[in-house]
Amino acid sequence: MENIDKRVAVAMSGGVDSSVAAALLKKQGYEVTGITMCFSAPGGPVFGGNLLHLETKKPSCCGLAGIEDARRVCHSLGIRHYILNLNKDFSRQVIGNFCREYLAGRTPNPCVRCNQLIKFGVLLKKTRKLGFGILATGHYARVSKKDGAYCLKKAGDLKKDQSYFLYRLNQAQLKHVIFPLAGMTKPRVRQLASDFGLRVAEKNDSQEVCFLPEGRYGDFIKSTQDAAGFRPGNFVDREGNILGRHRGVVFYTIGQRHGIGIPAPHPLYVIKIEAGKNRVVLGGRQEVYKREFIVKDTHFVNKPAKKKIEIKVRIRYNHKEAPAVVYLDKQKCRVVFRRPQFAITPGQSAVFYDKNTVLGGGIIQKIIDEDD
Repeated sequence: MENIDKRVAVAMSGGVDSSVAAALLKKQGYEVTGITMCFSAPGGPVFGGNLLHLETKKPSCCGLAGIEDARRVCHSLGIRHYILNLNKDFSRQVIGNFCREYLAGRTPNPCVRCNQLIKFGVLLKKTRKLGFGILATGHYARVSKKDGAYCLKKAGDLKKDQSYFLYRLNQAQLKHVIFPLAGMTKPRVRQLASDFGLRVAEKNDSQEVCFLPEGRYGDFIKSTQDAAGFRPGNFVDREGNILGRHRGVVFYTIGQRHGIGIPAPHPLYVIKIEAGKNRVVLGGRQEVYKREFIVKDTHFVNKPAKKKIEIKVRIRYNHKEAPAVVYLDKQKCRVVFRRPQFAITPGQSAVFYDKNTVLGGGIIQKIIDEDD
């Protein structure tokens, strides 16, 4: 009888991480197949769509070059390679949400949503139907099992740890997922790529949102939407005094300093976005620091045992998690940091950690301002 647990689908972007993940699994004796997700628009040559391809010199996992790199790696490893067109799912569940959130004055994290709904949602389901027992990716994170439940933990290399982006995974997903690079450093991964003879060994990492390799999110949204978020409006201070004019709320985020263009005796930062009033509130740096906020759409890898927990919370990927008290209440919770943190931003994810273990998290909904 065929051992389905030895059949592994590797999500391959054409980058060095997923390529090494595939090579390692083959070396370990798994039956490996590379699968590349393609995000396209109707009318083109790849499974009924044109590739979403932005002209850029920066690496992207959504472009033709990434797919071609993945194909070449699979060929060199002697494994099969397939392309799956997930345009409709990606457009509706990731890009659509991304645009709506910015238009509402919030700053979303599309990578979190993509991991939950696309990579470990749609893709995982498709690979299971195709007879693969496991889905592997090049993420830097760990999955372990304790007392019959799966745990999500930080990677061995904390500088590359990506557990923040994976906090919404559930038990059913973690059961069928492996991360071959869990304990490795990036230099080690590149050395392995070279040892395996992979052409992507020195390929640069993608640092931006995959469908925005140049990071121009405001221009991207403007090209796809017709909404009030692009109407110029007023910059105001906390008292409502007009300080100048802004381009449209989609071009700003909490904590932003550059691109404001208003002369002042001290640097001005975005401290609040009022999309309904088409206003952007500015203030000094200290006004960007807050302690308390509300989280919605909370999710836990395992169900929390208490209504109140003292843990560490990370409010964006490049933020060092800080001690906080979390008060749980069904699908919402209140988070209170011991010390004020810079730029708590609605739309971003707040992820809860117990040492190196991800407990869960949710979407930042509202900052509780002590001065209001």
